[in-house]
Amino acid sequence: MDLHRATLLNRADYGRDPKEGKQVASTDDRLDSGLDSLKEEEYQAVAEEIRRLHLECEPPQHTQAAAGAGAGAGAGAGAGESHEWKTQITEDGDTLLHLAIIHEAKDYIRTMIDLSRNTDFINRQNYQRQTPLHLAVITNQADVCQHLLAAGCDPTLVDDGGDTPLHIACRHGNLPSFSVITQSCRPEHLHAVMAACNYHGQNCLHLASVQGYLSLVENMVDLGADVDSKEQRNGRSALHLAVDQQNFQLVQLLLRKGADPNLLTSGGHTPYHLTIGRDSDAIRQALYQLTEPHLRELPDSESDDSEQEEDAESDEEVGYDDIQWNGN
Repeated sequence: MDLHRATLLNRADYGRDPKEGKQVASTDDRLDSGLDSLKEEEYQAVAEEIRRLHLECEPPQHTQAAAGAGAGAGAGAGAGESHEWKTQITEDGDTLLHLAIIHEAKDYIRTMIDLSRNTDFINRQNYQRQTPLHLAVITNQADVCQHLLAAGCDPTLVDDGGDTPLHIACRHGNLPSFSVITQSCRPEHLHAVMAACNYHGQNCLHLASVQGYLSLVENMVDLGADVDSKEQRNGRSALHLAVDQQNFQLVQLLLRKGADPNLLTSGGHTPYHLTIGRDSDAIRQALYQLTEPHLRELPDSESDDSEQEEDAESDEEVGYDDIQWNGN
């Protein structure tokens, strides 16, 4: 199999347009592992090692039928113990498994996962702290996610942005990977991942809400995610974010799922406050009816008296007497 995929040497982020549901390129926040910095000769050496691993782990044709699955497993185990392929890394910290996932080399991916024999190798993080599971989500390979999770990989590990693989799936609307992770990982891992905030202070529910992925939001709440969890930076809930995005369908969904319309941000704002000056009358009317009367008025940041005092002080305090305007 030829692993030299020129289109992947200059990979863009696997983002999606939430309105059109298609992949779009993004240059703001690269998620890949920087394979384009890998020199050609180094890449060829890595690819050759993967080919050698595949050939030496594959039983001869004339023995496959007679040996059966047990003999094949024994041969694979022996080959796995006698090679140093697990320790080889690129200048970006990628292992051969990272590279095989990046290049979607399915046969090699399965072989290496099966021969890993422990979770240390399949949980190895590159210099961007991405695990093979992170890269499987980024490259939209739900089958690889399934294989990694079945082999015991840890879905709670975070990359250098604080994102778990589930965070990435929620940000980009990757429903197949989302489904595999939520259905295949242990319950304690799932609850920990859904509650965890990345280094921007957002959890998986916040990311899906910002992008408007209704099915992901609904699934997470049904799986036990806290619908009223707040962003760590400013205390906004998913309902606040839905109002920010002027997404009436998401507002309705969150309210049906029990979101609190009277929840306050760190600045003391309800979701209704965020509708003021916005276009959607439907959102404004829906939240007005549900917001407590004493929480409908905007919080006063300054009193009228203080504003008048500041204006008076600004008039009195003139620090310059030599300013000229049009010669005067």
